[in-house]
Amino acid sequence: MNTGQEPARLVVDGTEVARYVVDPALDARHGPRPYLHPVRTLGGTVVTDALPADHVWHLGASLAVQDVNGSNLWGGRTYVRDVGYTWRDDHGRIAHTGWSERSADRLAHRLEWRDPHSAVLLTEDRRLTAVPLTGDVSAWRLDLDYTLRAPDGQDVRLGSPATNGRPDGAGYGGFFWRAVTAEPASVFSASATGEETVNGSAEPWVALAGTGPDGRAYTLVFGGLGDGDRWFTRTAMYPGVGVAFAFERPVTIAAGTTRRGRHAVVVADGALDAATAAALAASASDRRTDGATAS
Repeated sequence: MNTGQEPARLVVDGTEVARYVVDPALDARHGPRPYLHPVRTLGGTVVTDALPADHVWHLGASLAVQDVNGSNLWGGRTYVRDVGYTWRDDHGRIAHTGWSERSADRLAHRLEWRDPHSAVLLTEDRRLTAVPLTGDVSAWRLDLDYTLRAPDGQDVRLGSPATNGRPDGAGYGGFFWRAVTAEPASVFSASATGEETVNGSAEPWVALAGTGPDGRAYTLVFGGLGDGDRWFTRTAMYPGVGVAFAFERPVTIAAGTTRRGRHAVVVADGALDAATAAALAASASDRRTDGATAS
């Protein structure tokens, strides 16, 4: 149900850098959930895409998992072992339930991950912070912190198309950023270049370089894998980077326990080289040394 809430905004030094849609009025098949879009560089270049024709359920930057105890909270068709992608009536939603903090540079709120019948699969506390950066690069950083809680008396299994039988490194599901680019994007890390080599890796950071709709170059630098997480990257079919929770095998949040994630994304104007990307990633590493854990 759409409550008509206006998108929240994140601001850095007086410049709006992101809008946060907390209660989108979307078809259930698109995996309704809070998402960031548009996200912009300090120079104004848009670096996210939402509801693109190729994958309508890609919603800017968001948290989403395709298999949460059998419910699809990612959107689109569900990958079924020995069958393939199939439209099923299994779509849940991730619902905003209340604000904890709402300021120009920080948004914190409570959420429920619900199955198709509105039963609560997980509860979540989430915080998003826009951090100004100093130096020679025009850039700011998005910090994302969240804690997922399984209910008492029920384990919660997180899966992906890969864990359900799809080959070719399709272990997506977790924190995902659908980028937008007018020219083919490139993806690289400290030791690898290109989608095929970066996808599935556990590098300390990954960067995606693209060209915004305004024709200006931008670079996104991602950091903050937790134990067992892997990078999910795409450039050929579409531009995107994600922190995949269940890239090769399912992950279980045991009943009554939590899983914490702490990720950082540097949003920079211009095409950055690997050395500059590494330096920006290192500047954020001290705040996320414990990564995502289950306890």
